[in-house]
Amino acid sequence: MNKSGKRRNFLLIMTDQQRGDCLGIDGHPALLTPNMDSIAGAGARFRRAYSTCPVCIPARRSFLTGQFPATHGLTGYEDGHEWDPAHSLPNVLRNAGYHTYLAGRDMHQYPVRKRYGYDHMVGMNDYRRWLDRRMPVDTHQPEGGFLGDYYSSGVMSSDWTARSWHLDECLHQTNWTVNEAMKFLQNRDPSAPFFLTVSFLAPHPPLVPPAFYMKRYLRTELPGPWIGDWAAPPDHNGLGYGPEHYRVNLKGEALRSTRAAYYGLINHIDDQIGRLLSPFTGVDPSDTVVIFSSDHGEMLGDHYMWRKNVPYEGSARIPLLIRAPDGYGLKPREVIDLPVCLEDIMPTILDLADVECPEGVDGRSLAPLMRGKETDWRDCLHIEHTAGRREGGDLAHLAHHTLTDGKEKYIWFAGDGTEQLFDLESDPRELKDLAVDASSGERLRSWRNRLIEELDGRAEGFTDGSRLIAGRDYPVFMKERVSMTERRKRR
Repeated sequence: MNKSGKRRNFLLIMTDQQRGDCLGIDGHPALLTPNMDSIAGAGARFRRAYSTCPVCIPARRSFLTGQFPATHGLTGYEDGHEWDPAHSLPNVLRNAGYHTYLAGRDMHQYPVRKRYGYDHMVGMNDYRRWLDRRMPVDTHQPEGGFLGDYYSSGVMSSDWTARSWHLDECLHQTNWTVNEAMKFLQNRDPSAPFFLTVSFLAPHPPLVPPAFYMKRYLRTELPGPWIGDWAAPPDHNGLGYGPEHYRVNLKGEALRSTRAAYYGLINHIDDQIGRLLSPFTGVDPSDTVVIFSSDHGEMLGDHYMWRKNVPYEGSARIPLLIRAPDGYGLKPREVIDLPVCLEDIMPTILDLADVECPEGVDGRSLAPLMRGKETDWRDCLHIEHTAGRREGGDLAHLAHHTLTDGKEKYIWFAGDGTEQLFDLESDPRELKDLAVDASSGERLRSWRNRLIEELDGRAEGFTDGSRLIAGRDYPVFMKERVSMTERRKRR
């Protein structure tokens, strides 16, 4: 609530698998994102925002509850398990009188229709049925068929292969999502403030942007990928592993089409967001807080890697932009380099809404930072991931614990104890691993000790309090869920 006492609305826009550097205002040399950029121009851009578990399900649990993976108990991709948190952001807002609604890609929890505090949701199953009704009769899917025609081009949900969208642009999931959000804005309860979540499937594969956007980036000079001096290409240059494998060496047409499609999907979202942000067709900027973020990033071929999960910037760093109406005292064009995360969104919204934040939330309100106040912020952020059943054994050796203060990044691979250290200020693309440099010994020891402190008290036994212990069992589900606050109390 601002100084006038009027209860403001909240619009949360969330993409899926969008890298933190994929914004024009972040310095991307080719990508057009004027509408996303306008949110940062009118408010704050968090240049060191991260997903604390860079994969869909745990990241979205962190968004919903404001809890770190060690608190909500899921540290990797594992679906098919019902989850019943003590609180969630939409539930707290609904209990405070907000009309809560989600349009688009659901929160990837189980069961799919579980609302977690949203008054109503229209999600991917609704889109599939809507799309199927608009297909020729001979292409109809059987009831309950897998994903309808969104995947019928043959480009699938983890592939680096790409092509233009095979149907009319108006049938794309991005357009449908915004259409459903616009319906809500037209038909919502006018007597209550709203919390609207607009959730896009893109730029998560399949890489199928409408033809206009595919062509735009095929004719544009594109950057990357970034290859560190520590990275090695996959065996056989990745040939024979299939288009969904996490190790790649994309070149020529494969690289160009992949990147053109990925950027095209983001540009397409940005144009559609323009409808939501327009004061003539969408939300009123004088009474709506707008937040833009993503659940995690995409390696996009950097360091010979595809997809997410890993601790590198392409995978773990995300966009986070917030603007608010006059009366909140937020500064425009504020750029904040402190380490922040998805868990901070819930306490920030509740702070701005003047709604009490429940106990058990690990995140912190970003409002003081956006007001330019001196704040005792976290020293560093902990990022972790372990492989689940769906990800398979090929990712098990990449289970990691990572710390970053926004200036440096320390990575410890839990399987074999390998360490990496990067200077993000001088080397934001993580091209040089300082862990192999003898002169970095003291910095490495300092970060190692900080991770020992972070992991102390974890049930897996990653540390005995004086050293890190590799090769421990690292299950996706934590049997003992202990919040960071509780672990600190035990020390």
